Formats: sequence, C-alpha cells, structure tokens
Amino acid sequence: MASGQEHDKTTKQWAAPFAFIIGLLVDMRSGVISGIAFLIGGLWLSPDLDTHSISLKRWGILKSIWWPYRKVIPHRSIFSHCPFIGTAIRVAYLIFIGILIIYLLTFLDLADTSTTSLLQAQLMKTNQKDYLFMFLGVEASSWLHLIKDGDPFPK
Repeated sequence: MASGQEHDKTTKQWAAPFAFIIGLLVDMRSGVISGIAFLIGGLWLSPDLDTHSISLKRWGILKSIWWPYRKVIPHRSIFSHCPFIGTAIRVAYLIFIGILIIYLLTFLDLADTSTTSLLQAQLMKTNQKDYLFMFLGVEASSWLHLIKDGDPFPK
C-alpha cells in the first residue's frame, strides 16, 4: 500500500501524459479537461477521503463536509476503493453537498433556486462531453491510486 506522498507524486507524474493521450485520441480541450480532473481526482477526491489523509487535509476548513462520508464509508471498502463505484459515490456526495448549499442559500434568500437550477441544467445539456471527460479524469486517477495500493478490487 502506497503512502499519501507516493499517491501525490504518481498523480502529478501521470496527469500530463494522461491529458496528452486523451488530447491525441479525442481533442485538445478534452485532454486538458481530463488532465485537470485527473489532478483534482488524485489530490482532492482520493479514495482515501475516508481517513485522516493528505487529501482530506487539502480541503482545509471545508474538510468538515467529508465528516458524514467518513463516518458511513469504511476504509478500503467497495464503496471507497472500488473502480467506478467509489468514484461515483465521491462525486455524487460532492454534488449532493453542493445542492444542499444551494438550498441553504435559497432558504436564506441569498440565491434563487429556479435560476440556479436552470443554469445547471443548461450547463449539463451544452457541456455533456466536458462532464464525461471530467469524470474520466477523476476515475483514471482513482485507478492509479488503487493500482498503487496493490489491490484495485477490494474484497
């Protein structure tokens, strides 16, 4: 099992080659998007967010948003360290937190839900390919993490 520093080092080493390959296979924009998402996935959305990890500490004061996740998701379980499932859960959890924040801001009369929802729906519709390559980058960094841990498929 690799240390947090080893995970960070390999994430940084592989981000540019990953972006370059996607850029060659698809297009430059998708390559850049997936490369940035690869870095974000490896450094901030790591499968180790369920522990007191370097990734969790990077969130600074916002790390408290991961407290419920850490209490519910056991470390190295299928829900944190399994390809696709772990990444989908972390991304969905982050989206859920974002939605809660929007509703809180709406409740406090600091935002308009209808405008925010309409904008998000429009962004999702017009940028589907970008969202796909964002998820691909985060998922690829998760695979790198799992491979470095030596067991990409937990029991």
